[in-house]
Amino acid sequence: MLRQGLATSLSTLMTVPSTMYNTGLEEEDTPSATFVRFNQDNTCLAVGTISSYTLYSLNSTDTLEPVYISDEPEVYISERLFSSSLVAVVSNLSPRTLRVCHFKKGTEICRYSYSDKVRAVRMNRARLVVCLDESLYIHNIRDMKVIHTIRDTPSNPAGLLALSTDSNHNYLAYPGHSNTGELQVFDTINLASRVIIPAHESQLAAMQFSPSGTRIATASERGTVIRVFSCQDGSKLYELRRGLKRTASIFSLSFSPCGSFLACSSNTETVHVFKLDDKPRDSYSLAGSPPSDSEGWFGYINNMVSVSAGYLPSQMTDTLLQGRAFASVHHNQNGSKNTCALAMIRRSLRLVVCSVEGTLQLYSFDQDEGGDCSLIREFILDGTPAASNELVKDNIVQIDNIVVPGETEHDNIVPGEIAGDNFNTDKIRISEEPTESDTESFHEMSSTPVPRTCFLLDDDGDFPPVAFAAS
Repeated sequence: MLRQGLATSLSTLMTVPSTMYNTGLEEEDTPSATFVRFNQDNTCLAVGTISSYTLYSLNSTDTLEPVYISDEPEVYISERLFSSSLVAVVSNLSPRTLRVCHFKKGTEICRYSYSDKVRAVRMNRARLVVCLDESLYIHNIRDMKVIHTIRDTPSNPAGLLALSTDSNHNYLAYPGHSNTGELQVFDTINLASRVIIPAHESQLAAMQFSPSGTRIATASERGTVIRVFSCQDGSKLYELRRGLKRTASIFSLSFSPCGSFLACSSNTETVHVFKLDDKPRDSYSLAGSPPSDSEGWFGYINNMVSVSAGYLPSQMTDTLLQGRAFASVHHNQNGSKNTCALAMIRRSLRLVVCSVEGTLQLYSFDQDEGGDCSLIREFILDGTPAASNELVKDNIVQIDNIVVPGETEHDNIVPGEIAGDNFNTDKIRISEEPTESDTESFHEMSSTPVPRTCFLLDDDGDFPPVAFAAS
């Protein structure tokens, strides 16, 4: 009964597809919203129910440990900042209000109110972006001030957007047209439009940046083709064929940490994983140098298609040159909403599939051979500390008494103090990048040398808290 109840509550929301909102039901008639979402580097999974939400750590194939369990009801957005203790929360009880909390200390760092319902929230180490139905607010994450507002965007009730995690390519992507699949890429550091990409003929359904932030993958509501574009000039790098016979609702796209693989989940019974070669396949016919015969039958077909490109209809040539899945997972949850991720777990790349049925499945992934991915383990997501995670394989024992882990070595670092002076959002305006004089916390952060490689925001020493802000 618990599993069935969770499946019913989880089925009300997946964060990516816009098709979820085309149910014919008014917003007031829909059940209480819940969510399933991976964090920026796929090391954590947030699972929400009507009565609570839980953050799970994805660092083992043996156990699924809850990092934090909250009994706050009707939360529909819970966005954790990498492996830090900071989480952005929005509840149906106050859908216009965003709260940023420190869950280990149980404190609220700041609060913002907006003129409309918050549809989505995305964070990286420099920016926090809040998506409303027809506008986007970009905050400087170091002091949470609004530094830019993008107004009059196409209606976006699904909160479809993506924010890159790379510090050198800090881009935001969102739909640029209400009827076609136009994609807007915005530079959140220089606060200027980067490129406009005519990605698809039909409306966008999913989008995801590569870890380096230099590429972005997109899928439309038709769901048959996935395209990967350059964020530099908007050129198409790859065109990947999910299927030929039928359309599908794309639920999620996920790059591997190395950026060489792209996973796609949909309402079909298959999760596809594509391999992105060093040389994009879409450029073979343009460059006049198709892949070598050493690639087997696929290389032979590409050779033949490239040679005969001038004699075949362009639509047929494009279809034959589209990349096919390198690996796949076949599950028995056809039609169920799910989200996938390619995550490094114990130094091995794994495919993780989380379903609205209330399960999380871990699959092996062969980076050299591809093919069918085999199920390693399946966990039941119940969101309660006392319940167990039932493993479905007969040769695996049941794991009992999973509790919230204790203090870690990062908790011994002395945190910064929360600023006591409040500031009103009436003073917030579109401005240039904040200077050192804006806040003491920004001065403390800027005085510390920042490595070019990523740094972990695990405690208040790395991320100084800021004051409250309300409109």
